[in-house]
Amino acid sequence: MSFVRTCRDAAATRDAGEAFARVLRPGDVVLVSGQLGAGKTTFVQGVARGLGVRERVTSPTFTMVRQHVTHHESGIATLHHADVYRVESVGEVRDLDLGELVEEAAVALVEWGDLAASVFGRDVLTVALDFDDDEVRTITVDGVLDEERRRALDDWSAT
Repeated sequence: MSFVRTCRDAAATRDAGEAFARVLRPGDVVLVSGQLGAGKTTFVQGVARGLGVRERVTSPTFTMVRQHVTHHESGIATLHHADVYRVESVGEVRDLDLGELVEEAAVALVEWGDLAASVFGRDVLTVALDFDDDEVRTITVDGVLDEERRRALDDWSAT
């Protein structure tokens, strides 16, 4: 089952990310995909805001992974923000060890996650962003979810 939310501008995309943060649990890996300019980093900035990250969140395109301390009651202590746009092989994605990083009260959001999907398997959440000619963004969330998270995403998509 997919959950869909429409956003009219960057502020709404950030708000969608902030609300999505309430769905996350320690150990989650979220693969964020969409064409260039779809709003991937903007969405992650919202997630970071929702997790209480206090520093500025920018795309880690050249550094590959940035770590941000969170200030949130969910038990998530760290947000790992990755961007695998510039990787040349699946092996490079494996070398990032994101799966191991999230074992310690963390979550990972991976931009251009469709390029890394084979590394993580099915135990991930996927967020796909698309936009139309009017710059209206459609955010689609999928993944294997328990009932509590399905209800939370129902509320998220109804906004």
